[in-house]
Amino acid sequence: MNKKIVVTNINEMLPKFKDEHDGYQYNKYEVTKRKDFSQAYVCFYEIMPGIAAFPKHYHSYNTECFYIIEGTGVVLTNEEEIKIKRDDIIVFPCGKASIHKIVNTSKKENLLYIDFDATNSPDIVHYTDSNKIGIIKHNISSTFYFQNDDVNYYDGE
Repeated sequence: MNKKIVVTNINEMLPKFKDEHDGYQYNKYEVTKRKDFSQAYVCFYEIMPGIAAFPKHYHSYNTECFYIIEGTGVVLTNEEEIKIKRDDIIVFPCGKASIHKIVNTSKKENLLYIDFDATNSPDIVHYTDSNKIGIIKHNISSTFYFQNDDVNYYDGE
């Protein structure tokens, strides 16, 4: 665990580009590496025009907070589309009432925001459109399951 103060600048950070599925793509600039910080995760996300970073989801145990630095977009929930723009702050408390997906609605401009997350571990992420859950344990890769795959407690014993 890191016990030192972190001072950095986004212009000095190398982004991690992720493009694994149509419609989802981003550059991520990690301020606090997950392996080094156990209580807060901070990073910048840059989403390209017409794209989202992540599918619609909510967290069981972690709150997310985003500050929009540049661009415009929408937060998709189950009930509405919330327009977002530069200088907006969005807080997603844990729980089903905070289902969200952020989409860059611009045709030309990237959407850039800083993401501050609590890192309670383990966390369960619910992907509502695909009926999946992800189990996220701090510093360990996530695992994903379909929620309909219920098994008896003693199956396989």
